[in-house]
Amino acid sequence: MHIVYVSDGKAGHRSQAAGLYQAVQRISRQSVTFQEISIEQLPLLTLVKGIISGRLKALEQAPDYIFGVGSHTQLRVLLLGKAYPQAKTVILMKPNFPVAWFDYSIIPEHDAVPESEKVIVTQGALNPIVNEQRHLQNRILIALGGPSKRHQWNDQKVLSAVRQIAESNLQAEIILTTSRRTPKGFLEQLQAQPFAGKLQIFPVEQTPQGWIFEEMQQAEAVWVTEDSVSMIYEALTAGCRVGVIQIDRLKKDRITQSVDSLMQKNLISQSAGMMQLAAPAVFKEAERAASIMVN
Repeated sequence: MHIVYVSDGKAGHRSQAAGLYQAVQRISRQSVTFQEISIEQLPLLTLVKGIISGRLKALEQAPDYIFGVGSHTQLRVLLLGKAYPQAKTVILMKPNFPVAWFDYSIIPEHDAVPESEKVIVTQGALNPIVNEQRHLQNRILIALGGPSKRHQWNDQKVLSAVRQIAESNLQAEIILTTSRRTPKGFLEQLQAQPFAGKLQIFPVEQTPQGWIFEEMQQAEAVWVTEDSVSMIYEALTAGCRVGVIQIDRLKKDRITQSVDSLMQKNLISQSAGMMQLAAPAVFKEAERAASIMVN
């Protein structure tokens, strides 16, 4: 089986495609190969010529599945599907085109698109994480985001939340990391707090690629600021207990509602104590989507 991924170069989109590809690998009885091809390598005129000739030089071999994530990939996925009609087209988002035009659209439930033969509804965007069952008792990861179009950062609220986590889990080893969006002066304030000695602090600039995924495999519990929605789903997929650090919302929309939905389902909690968090859930959305798609 050969999968072609039409890429717009965005890391978050690549992560979703990788999650689905790796899930297909895990469930498939045959070997699965993968080629990432950028939209720059697929000019529209070349694709039209490919439809006429039935092949494109840029592809290593004829695909069985064509993946796309991101608005700019959708038309190219459709045209590649015309050039290789035996391949199934898969778009990992709510498409701008009618869902009937693709073989499968894999859409997060917060987009409110009804499930159907061509629509697979998932809890959150897919990711490449699996639960490797390596979690260490009393190990906590705190992952901080930052201001966004939906959230306003409040230093004092976040400092208070981190203090409550530290003081509620006195026996725990606590690792804290930041993101590119964390305000520059926040760590300086954090390190001046009396409780900072309980924390092992790793600024994002000092962490190698893949570091936070490895930390999730080792953590028993992960607390995430609520602006980092993708990280909430990653921690759930890794098999951690998951807590959410509230920050001020600038508006309510489908993304904030997805966080509220996870709260209502008792998958995540605002509690500061590890034992007050929900027990780890079995969360395998990429494998579930892959199973529907392949079988």
